[in-house]
Amino acid sequence: MGELVIRPMVSADIPAVVAIEEEAFTTPWRFDTFRSLLSRAEVELAVAESPGVGLAAYAVLWCIGDHGELANIAVRHDLRGDGLGAALLDYVVERAAQRGVERLFLEVRVSNKRAAGMYQRRGFEEIGRRRGYYDLPKEDALVLVKRLP
Repeated sequence: MGELVIRPMVSADIPAVVAIEEEAFTTPWRFDTFRSLLSRAEVELAVAESPGVGLAAYAVLWCIGDHGELANIAVRHDLRGDGLGAALLDYVVERAAQRGVERLFLEVRVSNKRAAGMYQRRGFEEIGRRRGYYDLPKEDALVLVKRLP
């Protein structure tokens, strides 16, 4: 894979983002959802792409005052395990800090050990559990937080 570029999402990215979303999540967001988020000031949308690979990952960050939430982050199935998620997460954390976020929250499926490990290696701490948060299959979510400088 060539040099990774992480940049703000634009409307032309939405079809590729939706394709990643549909393979990553059992209840995926739709095209119209991403399109409407592009115009919202409190939302940061980012994509990661590489020459020869194309769009490889995306993230959605909500910023409300000094709190942020990583609403979605996903990597194309064929590229998982190559560090793209970690690079994109680092970008999102940096953007959140630039916007004045002091605490960044996220939820992750209890069974998603790979993602939970990546978050914990990057300073996220478990602060709770949401029972039955996910559907298809029904599963608890771990609630994680990272305090930003």
